[in-house]
Amino acid sequence: MVPIFAARWRLPALGFGLGLAFALAAGSASLSGAPALPPQPVDGRLIPAYQSDRIWNGVTLTGGGRVFVAFPGDGPGIQLGEINADGKAVPYPDAAWNGWIAGQDQAQAPKAAFVHVNALRIGPDGKLWVVDAGAPGIGKAAVPGGARLIRFDLVKNAVEQIYPLQAGVKPKSFIDDFRFNGENVYLTDAGEPALLVLNMRTGVVRRLLDGDVSTTDHRPVMADGKVLRDEKGKPVWIHADQIEVAPDGHEVYYQPASGPMSRIAAGWLDDSTLDPATIGTYVEPWLDTPTAGGTAIDAEGSIYLTDPNHRRILKIARDKTVTTLVADPRLIWADALWIDHDGFLWIPATQMNLGKGLNNGKSEIRYPVWIYKMKIGVGPAPNDHS
Repeated sequence: MVPIFAARWRLPALGFGLGLAFALAAGSASLSGAPALPPQPVDGRLIPAYQSDRIWNGVTLTGGGRVFVAFPGDGPGIQLGEINADGKAVPYPDAAWNGWIAGQDQAQAPKAAFVHVNALRIGPDGKLWVVDAGAPGIGKAAVPGGARLIRFDLVKNAVEQIYPLQAGVKPKSFIDDFRFNGENVYLTDAGEPALLVLNMRTGVVRRLLDGDVSTTDHRPVMADGKVLRDEKGKPVWIHADQIEVAPDGHEVYYQPASGPMSRIAAGWLDDSTLDPATIGTYVEPWLDTPTAGGTAIDAEGSIYLTDPNHRRILKIARDKTVTTLVADPRLIWADALWIDHDGFLWIPATQMNLGKGLNNGKSEIRYPVWIYKMKIGVGPAPNDHS
């Protein structure tokens, strides 16, 4: 007898969209597991925007043009910054919030400083929202009280509200990313596979799809044709990672870092009366995607997914048609994407796969690290950010 999880996740031979047709500009017969391609020519549509002497893995912009960036901790320095008039990142909201050091008093530090900023975005309310992963890294012990979703008032440049996520985390949780949908926020746990649902009105956190096959990383994380390995040479496992909400708010798309992508109706996540153990039965295997660094969704419902194994960005239409938006040798582990209201896609090319933690203990990062932008001619999904 085939186990129920295996039956629910059996994909057809090509492994795409459960047999639906798709197109790949690169002409590849598969997205996942495909060998790395030779470097592509530089694409003039990629516009260099900002550079840094540290790795940044996320960028977000206000409607007024303020730019905020997140640093994942490749060395000493700030974790959350605002780009000033000189193009440099300065600590936001201040140096104190960016001053936590591993090994300090963990009982007190989370209340006044970031443990590990991993994602940020301007929400539909126009405020800056930041997720603190709550642990120094994936696979490391979570700091009690460290996992939080934090909202900043951009007029006062101060913390406006902190939503503790402690009720939804486990000892090695690593809260990775988040998206808005009405009064709820959906967050991914890349350390202990699950989705978290935070009700912003009540502050209640629920942990769903805990250990489900759809949130658990089952295959190698790839970049530039190599399996990512930690400093001890062991393969890296990054569980629930990317997440997007359809513009109408009806569907939620998510995946482990190495794919595949799943879909679930938002109503099943939002219904607090359901038994969490039953939520997995409503999950639909949606598309056999490759390793992804980051995603974004536009106002038309197309998902943009970075493919670090081929240094490209894929565009996935709602009918699962897949095309290559751009391929460029500079897109070294493109990570968390952002779409602004001028129709630009912002792309941090992080080089994270070349750092010690993902490159078998050897750093091969070539600074500076760049953020690029590219005109795509469509704006963001209005339900997720202003």
